[in-house]
Amino acid sequence: MLQSSKPSFSDRLEHWLPRIVMSPTMLITIVFFYGFIIWTTVLSFTNSRMLPTYEFAGLMQYEKLFLNDRWIGALSNLAIFGVLFVFICLAIGLFLAILLDQKIRAEGFLRTIYLYPMALSFIVTGTVWKWLLNPTVGLEKYVHTLGFEGFTFDWLVNPDMAIYTVVIAGVWQSSGFVMALFLAGLRGVDSSIIKAAQIDGASLTTIYLRVIIPSLRPVFFSAFIMLTHIAIKSFDLVMALTGGGPGNSTDVPAIFMYQFSFSRSQIGIGAASAVIMLMGVIAILVPYLYSELRVKKDD
Repeated sequence: MLQSSKPSFSDRLEHWLPRIVMSPTMLITIVFFYGFIIWTTVLSFTNSRMLPTYEFAGLMQYEKLFLNDRWIGALSNLAIFGVLFVFICLAIGLFLAILLDQKIRAEGFLRTIYLYPMALSFIVTGTVWKWLLNPTVGLEKYVHTLGFEGFTFDWLVNPDMAIYTVVIAGVWQSSGFVMALFLAGLRGVDSSIIKAAQIDGASLTTIYLRVIIPSLRPVFFSAFIMLTHIAIKSFDLVMALTGGGPGNSTDVPAIFMYQFSFSRSQIGIGAASAVIMLMGVIAILVPYLYSELRVKKDD
């Protein structure tokens, strides 16, 4: 009988090298991502203030959190920003995708222009729009130089309208990304279906409304999940544009969490708010993952 030869050094190295290369990344992910999630959750059930303590305090921090008027205001601002941001981005992104799907001239150039804002960080976007919307040096000042002295656009310093400036900046940055998703979906539609509808005498508008757009439901769902995720985690855009002001008129949960944890030395409440935000993200991601896994299982 022939004995099986032992694996050579090169074979063993080929087997273990990918595991060796990936192990630091896995370790860092486990410690600095999942580890800190667990640690933050533990702190949310303690009476931690300036420094962490580990004496169990039950749901006290969550009770204090939802009795805090500023937290309720932050949730209200997030609801306004999130709803407008998501649906306006979806509408503009779909419109731009349909426009580019008509095989217009300079499509590549226009696609680049629409996608360029997504290459910028939210800090840069917030800073630029803060200058543009500043009544003393931005759009209002420019219109005044054109002779329209009665023109006013003071949303940035108006507590009732400031949250809508965050919507404007967010939509400007993210609409191009949504357009790219929809354009990829449009280019993937079976052309034979469109030709059949044209033979039946359907107009272009009818084809889009009744044939093409309904077939983009997976793209709608993916874009909705991504935009909602961006809205819940919004921090840098708001900080750069308004800093949460005027007053607390543009305060959002991410800013609340940061300031209570690191500026007001109330780590327990900050941790509780972070856990609530995490639960919001999970509530968005779970249906998405479920749908993806179900599609793969059906395939």
